[in-house]
Amino acid sequence: MGNPFQDQLLKSGLVNKKQLNKAKHEQRISRQQKKTELPSDDSIKARQEQLANQERTRELNRQRNEELRQREKSAQIKQIIESNRLTLDDRGEPYYFTVGTKIKKLFVSEQMINQLSCGQLAIVRWNNNYEVVTEKVARQISERDKETVVVFHETRTY
Repeated sequence: MGNPFQDQLLKSGLVNKKQLNKAKHEQRISRQQKKTELPSDDSIKARQEQLANQERTRELNRQRNEELRQREKSAQIKQIIESNRLTLDDRGEPYYFTVGTKIKKLFVSEQMINQLSCGQLAIVRWNNNYEVVTEKVARQISERDKETVVVFHETRTY
């Protein structure tokens, strides 16, 4: 026998061996139920903190991936514009266009003015500068970022 109090009760004859075994069994069952029923407050708090940390990590990863995609788009647009821009004619005719509420102008040749109005050329903005590109290049840039294309008179087929 392991419990001295139970040993005294058994020796004095207040309980018998069967009652003692039944009490031990009930104690063992109640301990097992306590273990499975209620996790401790510490473990609940730890689990909540772990879930919160996982959620913060997911959000940070999503933000990093979004920033990376934006930088990739920006680099692609820069490369497309730099490799496909047309040279402007500083002695040519002024071509006026609006950006928001402001009127801007570029000096281009008469042929470029006709092509801009027909939709064969477009004006794009890059680093506060305006460049003239072809229709195909303007469509490529527009797929990546519509805000970069400032003037593009698309031809419509009816």
